[in-house]
Amino acid sequence: MSDDLTIDPVYVTDTLIAEDIDAYLETHQHKTMLRFITCGSVDDGKSTLIGRMLYDSKMIFEDQLAALETDSKKVGTQGQEIDFALLVDGLAAEREQGITIDVAYRFFNTEKRKFIVADCPGHEQYTRNMVTGASTADLAVILIDARKGVLVQTRRHSYLCHLIGIRNIVLAVNKMDLVDYDPVVFDAIVKDYTEFARSIGIENFTAMPISGFKGDNITTKSANTPWYSGPTLIEHLETVEVLSSLDADKPFRMPVQWVNRPNLDFRGFSGLIATGSVKPGDAVRVLPSGKTSTVTRIVTLGEDLDEAVAGQSVTICFADEIDCSRGDVIAIAENPPEAADQFEATVVWMADEALIPGRAYWLKSATQTVSATVHQPKYTVNVNTMEHMAAKTLDLNAIGVAEVTTDKPIVFEAYDDNRTLGGFILIDKITNATVAAGMLRFSLRRAQNVHWQALDVTREAHAAAKNQNPAVLWFTGLSGSGKSTIANLVEKKLHALGKHTFLLDGDNVRHGLNKDLGFTEADRIENIRRVGEVAKLMTDAGLIVLTAFISPFRAERDMVRQMLPKGDFVEVFVDTPLEEAERRDVKGLYKKARSGALKNFTGIDSPYEAPEAAEIRVDTMTETPEAAAERIVERITGDWMPTI
Repeated sequence: MSDDLTIDPVYVTDTLIAEDIDAYLETHQHKTMLRFITCGSVDDGKSTLIGRMLYDSKMIFEDQLAALETDSKKVGTQGQEIDFALLVDGLAAEREQGITIDVAYRFFNTEKRKFIVADCPGHEQYTRNMVTGASTADLAVILIDARKGVLVQTRRHSYLCHLIGIRNIVLAVNKMDLVDYDPVVFDAIVKDYTEFARSIGIENFTAMPISGFKGDNITTKSANTPWYSGPTLIEHLETVEVLSSLDADKPFRMPVQWVNRPNLDFRGFSGLIATGSVKPGDAVRVLPSGKTSTVTRIVTLGEDLDEAVAGQSVTICFADEIDCSRGDVIAIAENPPEAADQFEATVVWMADEALIPGRAYWLKSATQTVSATVHQPKYTVNVNTMEHMAAKTLDLNAIGVAEVTTDKPIVFEAYDDNRTLGGFILIDKITNATVAAGMLRFSLRRAQNVHWQALDVTREAHAAAKNQNPAVLWFTGLSGSGKSTIANLVEKKLHALGKHTFLLDGDNVRHGLNKDLGFTEADRIENIRRVGEVAKLMTDAGLIVLTAFISPFRAERDMVRQMLPKGDFVEVFVDTPLEEAERRDVKGLYKKARSGALKNFTGIDSPYEAPEAAEIRVDTMTETPEAAAERIVERITGDWMPTI
């Protein structure tokens, strides 16, 4: 049974269902689908409007209606009135606070079309939830309280809708009953919104006077607004062109979700077609590898298709055994998308903690997941004035433009051309929380002009010449923990064994390579990134590299781990309690930090995130530096890390 059937709560009194269920199902199956959101400022009536549409469309169960009538405390001239918002604000916390926190999705249909509507929160701190709802929408209903006019959150939501690519905008001036259906009020609001809309690039929108609570101009024309000659809201929603349907006219692109190989006689590549169409016999290209083949079959559950179009989930079979895996993109051969690793992007920051430029996040675009860093923003956008403002970071709900770098090329198209391959989210590597949503605008020219040069003397050749397995021994711990002392002893012992090594010490590196960096969180991250890149180059030369850095953040240590082949990063946690490290205070740094003369000092006013699963842990309270060094050398020269 399809999802459409399972979510269609119509009354059994529907005439067509009662008389001919097969005819109803056939009609329902071929209805078009419109995804839309309601958004705007707090208490503009979004939830009430959706509740009214569900009620008037009879898309509620009898027990829901009974519950609403029981909960309602409002009595009007025609008897009991219903609090329609209760149909949508389903979370207990929302009902307790009287606001919408999360995005509430509801499904309903009319005779002409099926709908998925997202009720988005109006409070500024939940703007991230609004972005989530808008990301898949074809249309936005932006509500304005007729008594309040255009507000800051109205502007923010309008800007985000336009930014995300929603081109069908309905300006619903709500609560007209509370201003006596005055056309002067309506016209003034429309004029004010028109000026703002043009400033952000919205050229066309449909304005209508409504009352979600009273039902004016929702499903039927209202006698209270004889001066309004436009359509009702439902009429407009039933007839507006679904822009996502235009994706079928674009070049064929399908991100690969998984490789389907139930037996040796069948190998197919499954995914959701983002744009375009494909037929057996079409020449296709797999990106980013660029390998080409021809489509032999398009398989769905139970049958093969002669053609598949945007929006369909299918399995595609090739004539050739070419490499293709999850995250790749199958495209029409003569018009493929680009692959790049540096971009300019618009980023909507959605986390309470501000963006840390240079920190590595997971970037997920379509089925591709890569490690990525966001540079310091070029500017942020003031949604009230559209002014571009200088910024060093992005705070909660900030909208900024910044360069994004990924650790390997991803297949993309500009967001304006392809929302699937142009949109992305950023995920914190430690918490797995989504921290931002973004739109790729274009690849940077330098990304197109810089290519990897293949070298004949490989990493393996360098390692074989030195008769050792390259590795990075990453010593981490508080200042004064003994990192440099132990690392130095380890290098001396390895050198005595004939091993080829190099020690990168935190203080020494800051005298040259990183002399331009301070000790802010962003500078600390850049410090570790540069050291990681140098260490990687040294392992490519076949060396065993030792590093002694506080490196206080797990995310950055993990960033370096990801730079190297699996198993080549060995984290050595020099575990010393803060009070002991402060007691030693060989360099007098803790004393300065306690006095306030030294800011952003790890352990005092900047955090240290201890490793959770270090390969080697050294407890300096129970083990001498000499004993620890001997144990580390035994570990890396034994079976645990065999030599070549």
